[in-house]
Amino acid sequence: MSTTTVRPAPAKVAILGAGSWGTTFAKVVGEAALGTDRTVMVWGRREEVVEQINTSHRNGAYLPDIELPANITASTDPAKVLAGAALVVLAVPAQSLRPQLHAWAPHLAPDAVVVSLMKGLELGTDARMSEVIAEELGLGADRIAVISGPNLAMEIARREPTASVVACADESVAAWVASVCTPPYFRPYTNTDVVGVEIGGIVKNVIALAVGICEGKRMGDNTKASVITRGLAETTRLALALGGVTETMAGLAGLGDLVATCSSPLSRNHTAGRLLGEGLTLEEVNAKMTQTAEGIKSGRAVADLARKLGVEMPITDAVVAVLDGTLRVDDLGRVLLSRELKAEGEN
Repeated sequence: MSTTTVRPAPAKVAILGAGSWGTTFAKVVGEAALGTDRTVMVWGRREEVVEQINTSHRNGAYLPDIELPANITASTDPAKVLAGAALVVLAVPAQSLRPQLHAWAPHLAPDAVVVSLMKGLELGTDARMSEVIAEELGLGADRIAVISGPNLAMEIARREPTASVVACADESVAAWVASVCTPPYFRPYTNTDVVGVEIGGIVKNVIALAVGICEGKRMGDNTKASVITRGLAETTRLALALGGVTETMAGLAGLGDLVATCSSPLSRNHTAGRLLGEGLTLEEVNAKMTQTAEGIKSGRAVADLARKLGVEMPITDAVVAVLDGTLRVDDLGRVLLSRELKAEGEN
């Protein structure tokens, strides 16, 4: 339920994570703030990346040839980045979030809203990123938001039009966050279905691995469309079991994100799957990838969570078996097609 409190526009936005999506979202916020006094500060681990952002307004390691607005600065000091920031955006690998939050917590402003850009489940706990944030920072649901949708970083960095979803249990907070990230090319919608938005963003990475494997095996569009469609069905089953809303799965954070991630060569998970399909080992794929493919890390957690809830997710199970080395890539299609015949809408 929405509160009546009206938050003032944030004077400073902190972005923790200087990878492709973190830097791109900093650009989105920075360009939305042009003509105002709002500042945007990015935390990065690597000194050379931070130095380049500050001196050249670029992040060549992740966004080659993209110029960043001058109101973005960067630092390797999280305390400096977090100081006075009313809006804190997290864009780090999902599996490293909890220990980093533990270190960052003392520097968080007392009334700051925290936004997750991350699309993963924590291994071992099967926790969504919003749950990890709540546990580590002790925040209520009205101070945690998530952003998801068909958001391929490089396309957005090039100012190619896209839409996204800002979800928070408090609709007024979701609207407040959305107001901060609205340059002409980025259109945020709001939603209160945090669970559905997160699950859509998490499971689509695993499905994209499956589609990538199909592409690597030179399978056609019929095969890939079948995997995408059935992947949406199992994503929806998991979201509903956790309390999500069906309509979310038909929207930007469900179908929209799934189609983009499964179809684009810019998708890290699609690329990782394609390399597996071409015959590379998981170790070779990880060595070749310059950024984290979250589906590889979160696949096991998704399968474990589904099993706990009694949710059938055959594509996810097959992908995890490939990642674990218990199923050959060549046998993936046969395993999926040998399942028991049933009606399409049957769980």
